[in-house]
Amino acid sequence: MGHGGNILQELTTDHREVEEFFGRIEALTGGGQELRDLVDEVTIELVRHSVAEEQYLYPAVREHIEGGDRLADKEIADHGRVEELLKQLEKTDTGDPRMAPLLQQLMNEVSEHLQDEETNLFPKLRQVCSPEALDELGDKVRRAKAMAPTRPHPSAPDTPPANKILAPGAGLVDRARDFVTGRGRS
Repeated sequence: MGHGGNILQELTTDHREVEEFFGRIEALTGGGQELRDLVDEVTIELVRHSVAEEQYLYPAVREHIEGGDRLADKEIADHGRVEELLKQLEKTDTGDPRMAPLLQQLMNEVSEHLQDEETNLFPKLRQVCSPEALDELGDKVRRAKAMAPTRPHPSAPDTPPANKILAPGAGLVDRARDFVTGRGRS
């Protein structure tokens, strides 16, 4: 969850963790509680990651990269689709025949998004931001992930300032629910 380094290193490490979760899901032969636990874990990671990107990465993209508004809007739209899939997965029993296609759609959407960020967005940001600015953004992203929600909230605001105000409150409620239910502790 908090790895260290600048924003690009932090988020790239998150991307590798998500890919690892996907590999574990694909290797799973059964379903049941083991699949539910993995889906919960990848959901927690994706939601925290998305919230942090929406709070700090995309505003930096808007500010520093030419055409940044268009790029940030596209990434936020990607997040919206992923969040809707996560919400569907949260409501779907692991034995439901819709589970496998939903998981495959999630993995496809997220993998495409990660690749796009790493090949297009991150290099552009690296070119226009100082190492100090990227380090500062990395610190902010780590703090945001620590306070972020752990469950999908598709109707929540995804741009500042509303997302920076509301996300910590939703995160507190989500973490309390997770503590009571044991979610995310596998």
